Amino acid sequence: MDLNAVRTYVAVADAGQFQQAAADLAITQQAVSKRIAALEKELGVRLFTRTPRGARPTVDGQAFLPHARALLRAEERAAASVRPGHRALRVDVIGRRLAPADLLRDFHRAHPGTELDVVTLFDADAAFTAIRSGTIDASFRAVTLPERQLPDGIETARVHDEPVQLLTGPDHALAAARAVTPAALVGHRIWMPGLVAGTEWAAYYDELAAAFGLTIEATGPDFGTEPLLDTIADSSTLATLVGEQTRFVWPADQGLRRVPLVGPTPVYPHSLIWHRDNPHPTLAALRSHLTAPLHANSPTWKPSWAH
Repeated sequence: MDLNAVRTYVAVADAGQFQQAAADLAITQQAVSKRIAALEKELGVRLFTRTPRGARPTVDGQAFLPHARALLRAEERAAASVRPGHRALRVDVIGRRLAPADLLRDFHRAHPGTELDVVTLFDADAAFTAIRSGTIDASFRAVTLPERQLPDGIETARVHDEPVQLLTGPDHALAAARAVTPAALVGHRIWMPGLVAGTEWAAYYDELAAAFGLTIEATGPDFGTEPLLDTIADSSTLATLVGEQTRFVWPADQGLRRVPLVGPTPVYPHSLIWHRDNPHPTLAALRSHLTAPLHANSPTWKPSWAH
């Protein structure tokens, strides 16, 4: 059903005259007549009776009027639901225990009235696809592609460099260290069963291992965070690598240790990704909020592809 014709019908019913309705809608009286005629043809009924004083709804016209008003209200609600600033900003944070979730929480604390819809997609490819299709507004990811190879319309900005730490059990040889260098990890077994070939985080740890001669094992099934922590806590030889802001909750008797890496400090480069044509005002506010300086500890190491 042509909503312009419905709108015209309501305007005539309210004004009681085709001429006044035309003035209210800023169209010609001929256009009003054509729209009403088309709507009457579609419905198969007469909507108005012509009188010396103007136009009066017929019995069918009176029956249709409340439904016509409801259609126009539904149209307005539909438009408002996607009007920039009238819907929640939809953002991918990879994982709710990871640093991007912290960055988004900080933004929400600074803008408490902002509506956010937080999702977790699998990898950067899925995020790029979702941004291009419009199913999400932004994503926090490590961007391994050179700028010239980014999908058309996609823009990125590096917004946070997160230090990487060593996580060990209490009996590990490095558990008591206040800090260690990446070079000191040579010969130690680092177990990261969550590394998936082709993902941005696998690309990061592959380059980290190559840069410092480390052995990072991704063998065995990935049963999730808790089984990984249980294994690390009970082992004197296995350790893993985690982001400084990765949130873990473990039993006190596990005795797990976070050991900073220094000289240099490997940092994981988080970028914000968005589509340049996205007009959502909250996206602009988020980008502005994330212009804080990157992690300032020096020296640091990051992969060659970090923008």
